[in-house]
Amino acid sequence: MHCDVSLGDFAKRKHHSMRSVAGLAILALDDSSRRRTLSLYLLARLAQCAYNSAKSKNRFHFWGSHWRHGDALLFSVASAQIMYAFVMRPESLPKSYRDFIQKTGPVAEPVYKAVRDSCRGGHVDLIGLSAYFANKKNSNLINLTRSPSIIPCSVIHPDRASCLAHNVTVTSSTFKKTFPLYFSLTFVPFVVLRLQKFLESPAATCWRALVGAVRSTTFLSAFVTLFQSAICLHRKVASKDHKLVYWFGGLLSGLSILLENKARRAELALYVLPRAGESLWYILINRHLLPNIKNAEVGLFCMCMGGIMYFLEYEPDTMAPFLRGLIRRFLASKITNPSPPPNRNASYSYLQTLNVLEQSKTHPTPENGLPTSETYTLESIPGL
Repeated sequence: MHCDVSLGDFAKRKHHSMRSVAGLAILALDDSSRRRTLSLYLLARLAQCAYNSAKSKNRFHFWGSHWRHGDALLFSVASAQIMYAFVMRPESLPKSYRDFIQKTGPVAEPVYKAVRDSCRGGHVDLIGLSAYFANKKNSNLINLTRSPSIIPCSVIHPDRASCLAHNVTVTSSTFKKTFPLYFSLTFVPFVVLRLQKFLESPAATCWRALVGAVRSTTFLSAFVTLFQSAICLHRKVASKDHKLVYWFGGLLSGLSILLENKARRAELALYVLPRAGESLWYILINRHLLPNIKNAEVGLFCMCMGGIMYFLEYEPDTMAPFLRGLIRRFLASKITNPSPPPNRNASYSYLQTLNVLEQSKTHPTPENGLPTSETYTLESIPGL
């Protein structure tokens, strides 16, 4: 028995090492920032698996772990870091992600630069701002000094003198800009992943896609409006700017996730979490609060790959269905249900592959009440 357990532990350690070594494939990417992004994305998914596993076994819990809006809290915290980084440390975000936020929002990049310089106590580029506001009908830079304590609302939204009117315009303009994107993101999966249902009832499928797109677009419009409202409100009550205003503005705007479908909240939170982590990683290294270890993202990716493949094999229910199906489709192989019957020792499956146990012992009969192992194929994965 001791030998069996030792062999089983050795097999698990060996397989875990092989899974981790497979993560070295990330070295095929030359861009370290892309490697870091993928590593942090995998880390977020691994944390999700570990949390679900521990929670299902009643291993631990913390404040908010049983709160039905825990996903909204996670999204809000991640959004706070992202919006702070977008305003104060834009270089810490991927360029494509930064461009998306810039195009979706109502404030121009020169204005954000002026806000950044003002918060840091530096000099504002008045010449650059004047060139930008040359065609703005309500622009007013007369009272703006070179080192202002705060950038006023008249500079942030020069087209509207009223903050309320500006925020109403922000809501409608954001909806118009992002609805085509969200409709395509909602409609395409309905057709690709559920082609049979689409062919049977195309009108119903289009309607569900339309409702989902409207809901998601409303969420994003509310996010942008809440962030802009927080900035305007701060300028109504304060005479000096502070960088933490934009962190708390992101925290407040993250509450707009409550408008989204409950099933999508966790996925959206796990989507923004790696970007928030990447930004925080960059800032901490830049401030010398973390050591700048070369190729640290490669080691992190290898560790996370080993963990993800472990949960896929032994505890697949802890993974998000979409991620589980995506990995299985990528591997294109049959995966055996890893849950062993309760009276089999840990090394059973390993010894079975080596044909060490006798046939009568390795194949229990139905009369013994032992369930046979269940085989998963690609066709059995929901949604694929």
